[in-house]
Amino acid sequence: MQADLEAGSYLGANLASRVGEFVQIRRDIHANPELAFQEHRTGALVAEKLREWGYEVFTGLGGTGVVGTLRRGSSKRTIGIRADMDALPIQESGDKPWRSQSPGLMHGCGHDGHTAALLAAAKLIAGDLEFDGALHLIFQPAEEGAGGAVRMIADGLFTQFPCDAIFALHNLPGIETGRFVFRTGPTMASSDNVTIRLTGRGGHAAFPHETRDAVVAAASIVMALQSIVSRNVDPLKTGVVTVGALHAGEANNVIAEEARLELSIRALDPEVRKLLKARITDLVTLQAQSYGVQADIDWRDGYAVLVNSARETDIATAVAMRLFGTAKVEPQGPPITASEDFAFMLNEVPGCYFFVGNGGPGTPGSCNVHNPGYDFNDDIIGPSAAFWCALVQTCLPDEN
Repeated sequence: MQADLEAGSYLGANLASRVGEFVQIRRDIHANPELAFQEHRTGALVAEKLREWGYEVFTGLGGTGVVGTLRRGSSKRTIGIRADMDALPIQESGDKPWRSQSPGLMHGCGHDGHTAALLAAAKLIAGDLEFDGALHLIFQPAEEGAGGAVRMIADGLFTQFPCDAIFALHNLPGIETGRFVFRTGPTMASSDNVTIRLTGRGGHAAFPHETRDAVVAAASIVMALQSIVSRNVDPLKTGVVTVGALHAGEANNVIAEEARLELSIRALDPEVRKLLKARITDLVTLQAQSYGVQADIDWRDGYAVLVNSARETDIATAVAMRLFGTAKVEPQGPPITASEDFAFMLNEVPGCYFFVGNGGPGTPGSCNVHNPGYDFNDDIIGPSAAFWCALVQTCLPDEN
């Protein structure tokens, strides 16, 4: 298989025939989605397959996580490869045969495909690959906002399964099918959630002078928040302040006593993240005081900035270029202001998180993630699996 990978022939019909079963596995997982920390069926399927192929399997890490370990040779080198398993609380649209059989749940982000692609690689590696060292395949629960990576780390992921480097991929709609996109440094944004509660004095709409209007204060705060990025953040850096919800009042002739705002805050730099928190806190507090209302701010830290290390990103980029050619590889793509809890794993171990095109504009694969019409493109299971195989051989070379 080493020669096949280097020659590129392993990406042709031979590869397609060998990973065909994983298209069916992907569609089976898609039809049976499970939410964060409920991935019991998916985890059991993963564990069963890994055991069948000779991996040492560990279950229950981070709740429903699975780790499969394969050791060969005598080298102390180790790497980890991670795939996520959870689905989303979205009602799927469309009538494809493998659509979700669970009302209100769907694999709307492609975690079914990430899992299937890593399983395909797992079988190929176990059957054909020569390497020297330890490979840890990490199937993570609860990526979608529930912090599954944090749970796995807290349960001893990197103490039980130490890794010199760790890698993960995500499909990317809107990009040519099978195009690999890498980036060194900050790659995905931090994500914090903020609830602002304003308390004033309600009253009759005809007598506003007797009230402290929470709606007026909320409206002013919404507009003032828009100045934080434009007038506080370096124009060459990135910050996002989004007011996603404003709830206040029920009747046109009643001045509301309370209002609630829900914010999403994102940054690609930890210092910008701190700046946004400080400025939002000051602005909201002082704006509320100017309208005579009380502001209570509930700031909930979410995912960290995802930062790819240079050495591991260079290694992964070189592997992709060798396999697919430079025309199919973008070595330094743009950052993305979405968030990913693989960031916490990269805080512990150097590594690289990268993207594989799910389909360009006008194709079925271009529908964005977290959309009822989204579906993972099965055509990228083969290239993704081939990449994982080549990466293992590169990071854990058999020098005998």
